[in-house]
Amino acid sequence: MKYYISDMHLFHEAVLGFDQRPFENMELMLNSIKQSWNRKVTNGDTVYILGDVSMRGKSEKLISYVATLKGKKVLVKGNHDDVSDYRYQQLFAEICDYKEITDSVDGKTYDLVLCHYPIFSWKKMGRGTILLYGHTHNSPEDAYFQQCLAGMCQDDCRHIYKEPVRAINVGCMKPWMGYEPRTLKEILTL
Repeated sequence: MKYYISDMHLFHEAVLGFDQRPFENMELMLNSIKQSWNRKVTNGDTVYILGDVSMRGKSEKLISYVATLKGKKVLVKGNHDDVSDYRYQQLFAEICDYKEITDSVDGKTYDLVLCHYPIFSWKKMGRGTILLYGHTHNSPEDAYFQQCLAGMCQDDCRHIYKEPVRAINVGCMKPWMGYEPRTLKEILTL
């Protein structure tokens, strides 16, 4: 099984207020994420983390915490990810800036582009490929990005895009994510 999540910002106290996260303190958020993650993910699963695991990757607490999360973890780096600590690097099966993969939902295969950042154009955009991204949280920037994509699908662009342009923010704070890794099926149906 493949799972996706972004922008957990573990041990980043300021994010509790910035995102209006529903946790009284960081300890409650960390416990909630770990319980949801480990209840759902098995060690045979792959979790694609689309950036910003925390504010930086050099904390002993962070390394210990991430080590307890089940599954094969692939990090698509975000702007807050510091992977200079070798011990932290070893927690991930792969670390990259951008990734193209496929995933299946109910027998249908989807091409996916994984990037921490919302990018304006991607491979086979408007031809079925879905962009999964993070970075913008619940900001006006994210709303504007989605508005721009919707505008690209207007009648005057139908000759370019054969299918709807789909880009989905998988930031953990999004209502469809609920602070836990989600399958593509969950993301598409929630």
